[in-house]
Amino acid sequence: MIEFFMPIIPPETTHQQKKVSVVNGKPHFYEPPDLKTAREKLMAHLSKHVPKEKLVGPVQMIVKWCFPIVNGHQNGEYKTTKPDLDNSQKLLQDCLTDLGFWKDDCYVASLVAEKFWADMPGIYICIKEL
Repeated sequence: MIEFFMPIIPPETTHQQKKVSVVNGKPHFYEPPDLKTAREKLMAHLSKHVPKEKLVGPVQMIVKWCFPIVNGHQNGEYKTTKPDLDNSQKLLQDCLTDLGFWKDDCYVASLVAEKFWADMPGIYICIKEL
């Protein structure tokens, strides 16, 4: 089992914000600067937790996105504003794949992801082999 908490302000930029341009008649996908910064931030924090060996079978991934409290929200209250949870997850799982937590994020057979307002911002991650 891999379990850790990264005390950071979670990025609000998501994988959905990739851009496309046409070069010589072909689509060229690229990351705008804010997405690139969000990816680098996640990669830097996640790199401290890379397992010695890649996971090679089905896993359950539990993620709790804890955003800093604003506008009178309460600690532990579910966050129902942007960013969309599924888009945040995609960026996170791509980073975990790039760092070698597993060969491919298709190994995530069970996913529990939630986002909250929290006194202590960060991202909690627990990955269990099934």
